[in-house]
Amino acid sequence: MSAPHWIIHLPTRLTSLDEATALAVALRDSLGHLAVIDFGETTLSEEDRQFLRHRVWCDAPLGGPNRCHQRNDHAGPCTVR
Repeated sequence: MSAPHWIIHLPTRLTSLDEATALAVALRDSLGHLAVIDFGETTLSEEDRQFLRHRVWCDAPLGGPNRCHQRNDHAGPCTVR
């Protein structure tokens, strides 16, 4: 049996989904080199509605270890970058 993975819940003082998404993008841009963080699984939720989550990235499998790095609601085909 493998060890459980841990989720970090990072509350913010942001008041809109667009602002929270921009922060998630900035975090991925600055910390994306860390293999211990799975940014593809990033979700956002309102403080009092944490059961309703919004995916940030598509993260669709593209063969092998590659996954789509575009926004979840992107138009056109998936791409690695």
